[in-house]
Amino acid sequence: MKNQIQTLSHNLSHHPVYKTFNQVENIRHFMEYHVFAVWDFMSLLKSLQRHITCVELPWKPSVYPAEMVRLINQIVVGEESDVDQYGKPCSHFDLYLRAMDEVGADTTKIKMFMETLDFELIPSGAREFVRFNLETATTASVLEVASSFFYGREKLIPDMFTSMVETLERENVAAPTLIYYLKRHIEVDGGEHGPLAERCLDVLAESEEKKELAYSMGVKALQMRELLWNSTLESMNAKTYSLN
Repeated sequence: MKNQIQTLSHNLSHHPVYKTFNQVENIRHFMEYHVFAVWDFMSLLKSLQRHITCVELPWKPSVYPAEMVRLINQIVVGEESDVDQYGKPCSHFDLYLRAMDEVGADTTKIKMFMETLDFELIPSGAREFVRFNLETATTASVLEVASSFFYGREKLIPDMFTSMVETLERENVAAPTLIYYLKRHIEVDGGEHGPLAERCLDVLAESEEKKELAYSMGVKALQMRELLWNSTLESMNAKTYSLN
């Protein structure tokens, strides 16, 4: 199962959807799907924060080691209140919305969805992905959430986003905020958040049985990401075909 994770991660890092970034219209289309993954990422992270740290009143010490509490809180600070390219505090989600505005992508559906939680507002190809991640965040064990968070997000993102940046820069696409967002994630996820998330998962998966459960959840998370990218590419191709 660990080999399956490596294969899925490699395939996702070289997915053909990145090759479509040579046209701004395709980037807009991609971002209108991907923004929902940017949004539900925070639910996975907040689920870990809720499990591992104390966010209730009155406060009580966490049952987990202080090292784990610190790891999760560090990631939350970075995701929820990082800095933008001008050095001003900004969440990564808000930064992504700015990048969408910059390239002319439609933010109406994601903003309406956050207000209503009406899943019909999510593009059909992204809907199953979001449902899976929200169900994981709300009902899965802390080990399963940590596995989905690490294998499906923090470990995957640096390689995946590197491919995106290479295409954007090669094609001289004028999307500085998007490129900053991607490079920032490559930097913090590869150098900080990824190792922190892996350390958290290692502490939780202390037995062979739990390691296997973590691998199984990691495979599911990667398969869902592959489904998202496949459906994004298919809808993009269908749109291009209809225009022709």
